[in-house]
Amino acid sequence: MTIDEQLEQLNRGAAEIVTEQELAGRLALGRQLRVKLGLDPTSPDIHLGHTVVLRKLRQFQDMGHKAVLIIGDYTAMIGDPTGQNTTRPMLSAEQIQANARTYFQQAGKILDTSPQRLEVLYNSQWLSKLTFADVIMLTSQMTVARMLERDTFEQRYKRGEPIGIHEFLYPLMQGYDSVVIKADVELGGTDQTFNILVGRKLQQDAGLEPQVVLTMPILVGLDGKEKMSKSKGNYVAINDSPNQMFGKLMSISDQMMVDYFTLLTDLPRERIAELTDPDKTHPKQAKVLLARTIVAQFYGQKEAEEAALRFDRVFAQRQLPDQMPDVVISDQPLMAAKLVHACGLVGSVSEAKRMILQGGVMIDGARLDDPNQQIRPGDGMVLQVGRRRFARIRIASPGKG
Repeated sequence: MTIDEQLEQLNRGAAEIVTEQELAGRLALGRQLRVKLGLDPTSPDIHLGHTVVLRKLRQFQDMGHKAVLIIGDYTAMIGDPTGQNTTRPMLSAEQIQANARTYFQQAGKILDTSPQRLEVLYNSQWLSKLTFADVIMLTSQMTVARMLERDTFEQRYKRGEPIGIHEFLYPLMQGYDSVVIKADVELGGTDQTFNILVGRKLQQDAGLEPQVVLTMPILVGLDGKEKMSKSKGNYVAINDSPNQMFGKLMSISDQMMVDYFTLLTDLPRERIAELTDPDKTHPKQAKVLLARTIVAQFYGQKEAEEAALRFDRVFAQRQLPDQMPDVVISDQPLMAAKLVHACGLVGSVSEAKRMILQGGVMIDGARLDDPNQQIRPGDGMVLQVGRRRFARIRIASPGKG
C-alpha cells in the first residue's frame, strides 16, 4: 500500500487525527511504528463499543506495525474521570486483576496476538516505581487551569461538586505511559482526546517526538441514545453467544446502521451507501447482513448463518426456539415476578417486576401484566422475557425440589 492508501484506510471512520501530516511522516519512515491503546480493566467484559478502536489498532497491525496494549491496572485504581459527573469509586487490586485476566483473551478475538505484532504491558510496571518526588515533577508539567479545560472537570467545578486531586493525576499517568513506551501513535475514543493530548505534551517535555493522536467516534448503544455501556444495559458483549449477538443487533434503529457498518465492518463505503439507502435495499435485509457480518467476525460464517435462521424462525415467524434451558422447580404457587427470577431470566425480582409492567414477559404465549399475580408452575410451561430469553419449566419430583 502507498502512503496515501494507508492514510485513506486509517481515516475511515476516524473522528480526528492530530495531525494527519505527522501521521504521513511516521508512515513514510519505513519502520515498525509503536501504536498504543490503553484499556482500564474496570469491568471484565469488552463490548462492541470497545472494538471500534481495537479494529483500528488491527489495521495498523495489518500494515506491519506493532500494537502496544497497555492494561491500566494502576490507572484503574483511580478510574478514568472521563464522562463522570462524580468521583469514581476506587477499585481494589483484586478486582482489577480479576478483570484484567479476561482482557487479553477477548482482545485476541480482534488483534493479531503474535509477538511481532502485539506487546502487552501493565502500567503498574513503571507507575508503581515512581517516588513522591517523581510525581511532583510530573504534576509540575500541567496547570490547574489546563485541567479545568476538560469538560467534565469544568462542569463539576461550576456546580460546586467535589473533584478529587487524585483525579487530576489520571491524565498525567496515562500520558506518562506514552513517555515510557515511546509511542508513535495513540488511539482512543473521542472522550479520550484530552488524555491523549496530555501524553503528547509530556513526550515533548521529555524531548521525544510527540505521538500522533487518532480518535474514533463513540459507538451509540442499542437504545440509540447513549454510548454503549454495560452499566446502561445497551451493549453487545463480544462474549455474547451468536444468537444473543444477532438478536441484539437486529434491534438497532435503521438510522444507526451507517455508523455500525462503518465502525464495525470492513465493507466498502460504496456498499454501505447502497445498503443504507432504503430505495436500494430494504432496511431489514441490510440489518440481517450487518448482524451476520459482525457475528461471523467472532464465530465464523456457519454460526452466523445459523443465528440468522434461528432469528427468522423465532422472531419473524413467531415460533419457539428449538432449544431453551430447562428450569427445575416445585409446583408451589409463586408470585409472577419471583417465578420469572427463579427461572433465571432476569437478575432480580425488581427487574422482573419492571419487565412485567412494561409488557415484556409472556407465559405460554400470553402476556403477563401483574407482577404480583400468583402462578402455579406447570410442567412444560414456557416463559419468555423480551424477544431473546426463554425458559421451559420442569416440575421437580417430590423430594427433589
